[in-house]
Amino acid sequence: MLRYTTTPQPSPPMSPLVAPATPRTPGAGAAPALPPASPRTPRPAITLTAPPSNKRRRRGAARSSLRAIRAVRALFRSLPILAPACRFPGVIPRHGGGGGPRGQDGHISGASRTTGTLFGHRRARVTLAVQETPGSVPILLLELAMQTGRFMQEMGAEHLRVALECEKKPPGAGAGIGRTRLLDEPLWTAYVNGRKVGYAVRREPTDDDLTVMQLLRTVSAGAGVLPADVVGAGTAPEGQEAGDLAYMRAHFDRVVGSRDSESFYMLNPDGNNGPELSIFFIRI
Repeated sequence: MLRYTTTPQPSPPMSPLVAPATPRTPGAGAAPALPPASPRTPRPAITLTAPPSNKRRRRGAARSSLRAIRAVRALFRSLPILAPACRFPGVIPRHGGGGGPRGQDGHISGASRTTGTLFGHRRARVTLAVQETPGSVPILLLELAMQTGRFMQEMGAEHLRVALECEKKPPGAGAGIGRTRLLDEPLWTAYVNGRKVGYAVRREPTDDDLTVMQLLRTVSAGAGVLPADVVGAGTAPEGQEAGDLAYMRAHFDRVVGSRDSESFYMLNPDGNNGPELSIFFIRI
């Protein structure tokens, strides 16, 4: 009887961390492939200029008013006495109806021109930003307790009037009474066309706010939508997505009635008379 002898071959060592491949699980030892990460649009660099300080602004206003008083005094000294029947046309805008007398360009005489931007994610709260120029840091950032989509729907009306009221503190209620500027008040009660919609809160600009202002730096007036991957996801009620960020920007005429009242009238680019949007700040 013939016998065949075979030399046993050593089996290759198996790694305890990698499972062998089988017909049912081919390539079991390979790591699972991860989906490629979606590219994110980089945020633009913030190059907004800082608004002039309040001290410098007050100092310049005091100097200009002093020069004006001296010029008026010199004028009246050199002229004869005028008859009392002379009347000068008023330049103070009337707040009722059309929003005051306007020139051919729609600008209210005696008012300062500012840039106003209403923006926010459609299901998040709308924010009002007021800038001296489109390329400067906002001097006022106010967040209203109203969704952006609903506010844009209200803009479809012929006229939209937003009234913001705050309480005037009694004398002696605390230190620094009377020194707070009207637009520096932290909390307001908001009314839209006479209907109370909640409160408005003044806040400091965040990185997302500055990114929006930077993206709109070259926009003087208009409306549109900004990509959400650049400006952030925003905040929305629980269980809902904030949606795209919508914005509307226009020039506003700022009229200071007193230390307790200021008004902003939107200038229509098509040259119509009466503003479509009026915002009133009142301290009562």
